[in-house]
Amino acid sequence: MHAANIPLRGIYEISEILTAPTRLEITLANVVNILSSFLQMRHGAMVALDADGELEIVATAGNNHAPQSDWRRVIPQAVVDRIVATGAPLVIHDVSKSELFQAGLQTALSGTHMPVTFIGVPIEAEEEILGTLSIDCVRDGAASMRCDEDVRFLTMVANLVGRTIRLHRILGSDRQRLDEGRRAEKSVDEKQTRPARHSHVKIDGIIGESPALKQVLETVAVVARTNSTVLLRGESGTGKEFFAQAIHKLSPRSKKAFVKLNCAALPESVLESELFGHEKGAFTGAVSQRAGRFELANGGTLLLDEIGEISPAFQAKLLRVLQEGELERVGGTRTLTVDVRLICATNKDLETAVVNGEFRADLYYRINVVPIMLPPLRERPGDIPRLAQAFLERFNSENHRKLAFAPSGLDLISQCYFPGNVRELENCVRRTATLARSSTIATSDFACQNSQCLSSLLWKGADRSNDSNAGDEFGRNRMPVGSPLGARRIGASEGEEVPVNARDSSDPAWGATGMRVIDRDRLIDAMQKAGWVQAKAGRILGLTPRQVGYALRRHGIEVKKF
Repeated sequence: MHAANIPLRGIYEISEILTAPTRLEITLANVVNILSSFLQMRHGAMVALDADGELEIVATAGNNHAPQSDWRRVIPQAVVDRIVATGAPLVIHDVSKSELFQAGLQTALSGTHMPVTFIGVPIEAEEEILGTLSIDCVRDGAASMRCDEDVRFLTMVANLVGRTIRLHRILGSDRQRLDEGRRAEKSVDEKQTRPARHSHVKIDGIIGESPALKQVLETVAVVARTNSTVLLRGESGTGKEFFAQAIHKLSPRSKKAFVKLNCAALPESVLESELFGHEKGAFTGAVSQRAGRFELANGGTLLLDEIGEISPAFQAKLLRVLQEGELERVGGTRTLTVDVRLICATNKDLETAVVNGEFRADLYYRINVVPIMLPPLRERPGDIPRLAQAFLERFNSENHRKLAFAPSGLDLISQCYFPGNVRELENCVRRTATLARSSTIATSDFACQNSQCLSSLLWKGADRSNDSNAGDEFGRNRMPVGSPLGARRIGASEGEEVPVNARDSSDPAWGATGMRVIDRDRLIDAMQKAGWVQAKAGRILGLTPRQVGYALRRHGIEVKKF
């Protein structure tokens, strides 16, 4: 059969299986078994979840494949959680290098000197994740080119399977109420099962209607139902602790403790005692036995904020606890077992830290099971007025005031950049409300009108490109210091440049367009640090990706591809 006809023939045969009048368990098993006729696979697995997100059906196939009771030898629970949480295909080109596959699973899947590739896709219907479909195979140089084709083929199969599962569930309901069953089932699904990925999930304490925030909330609602480790990424002030609390409150562990610890606030010796606890007399000042944060969070959730700041030595100690679920108190010999759902948070570029040897790769993979990127406030400008109003109402309640924003004042605050994100916005509202001269907050009441806040300095384009300390600090938080902010104001169209401080085009540091000219050596250095990814280099230089591309073309620098 011609290679181009294989996907079409495969879809046809699988469609025949799915429409056959057989039990759903048999239908899914037949689909997995026939995959080997169209894909270069060793093992295949299909996992179907019920309405509560619990395991309902497992079908496996392949040489020496595991029985249903031992299906995790083919596809680990962490992998299922990742695919279900993200709702996107997952491709791992070499399972031996992935922390998602435990050592035993790597051995079971490998058995060969050739790299074993894993491909998994979500099974979904009506915007609801119903399970996963996956294969693993041995890839040589030529076969590796088929990955994209295999992903597309599996995605088509998964879509057909998802519709079949949903149809079986509908037909299994009360047939006498079939006419109204579809609408009723959809309503029940929205309330009792995981929310549809495009529905709006509301979580107490988190305010906003922007698409970027909605996407995060939908992911949080799905992830919360599992025990998978979550890594919250984002700039300082984006509300990582709020989202961690939301995950805990929506999880089955909500009735247990939510414990948090800022890893950057303590030296290593104190951090070890805080996390693991200590015995009486373990060190000077240890006058009594003390339980650590892991013990206090047993059965619940532990948030480790600023995880990227812990030392390499302590990273090894933490990794052991995460791997084994066991620890000893400082100065103790008794091994304690803990059951903790871990959430980590950082604004540090952990990938670069791993490359530079500052952060252990095995710990990175251990905590990066389900990464969630929290959007900065500049990517959700429509939420600024809502947040500002909420912060002002809180200020009024705490201080027995009756302040309100004038339309002009609310419009001004909506245009600010807020590099400190939600935290800086709240500080701005509180500062302005405290110093307000009347019950109505107008434009003249804002400190930024007098250049007293960081947002104003950035908005006005203060040139700090020669201040290395400022560059390091702001670069770490991905704030475009020393640039004309792209030089876009919030809400400006892509490519719209706003002159900064009326820069004179005759100034050699600035081009005729009002854009700062980047030194060639500095540009190359930033690109190398960013792995020749223009978006990352832009964050280092304080420019947009488009401006980085302009600078590369201006200097005639060819972008390296890996």
